[in-house]
Amino acid sequence: MSAEPGTVRPGGRTARVRAAVLRAAGDVLAERGFAHLDLADVARRAEVGKTTVYRRWGTVTALVADLLVDMAEQSPPHEETGSVLDDLKAHAHLLQRTLADPRRSALLRAVIAAAACDERTAEALRRCHAIRDAEWAPCVQQGVKRGELPLGTDPQEVVRAVSAPLHHALLTTGTPPTPAAADRAARAAFAAATAGVYVR
Repeated sequence: MSAEPGTVRPGGRTARVRAAVLRAAGDVLAERGFAHLDLADVARRAEVGKTTVYRRWGTVTALVADLLVDMAEQSPPHEETGSVLDDLKAHAHLLQRTLADPRRSALLRAVIAAAACDERTAEALRRCHAIRDAEWAPCVQQGVKRGELPLGTDPQEVVRAVSAPLHHALLTTGTPPTPAAADRAARAAFAAATAGVYVR
């Protein structure tokens, strides 16, 4: 199956164009929301040809999908501290800093709002989270190997248990989670995991 237009990561001389277009698309989303995202406006902001944007991405949802994948791939790699609890805290604090960043939190809120009524955007958002879950899952796997967590623990469920309350706080209160909230999320996920809650 071929990939949706705009979701394949290009290289070489096209990389600068892609970076400019994704930056412009992110600016529009953060400033005005999904409803105001227009390919011609993005091309103008990015100072690239409109034809280039339409040819490479084709649709607004394809552009958003590529933006989300880029955001996930540009996030710092996972850390392994030798302690699964400390690894989960590192994950929680990285996410907390992301959600505290005004531009990125506004962008994420706009995409989440769009995903509620657009299935292709929802799928792109799921792919973005899947990339990050897979990035941090090895920390949990190592914790199982060290005997810190029960055999059969689902790594991605543990990672999601860390991130879910932080996203929830942002969406329901309108304010970003604090470092203390990040610590609580990591400790709660760790406690549940050690109790066997996430054993398959």
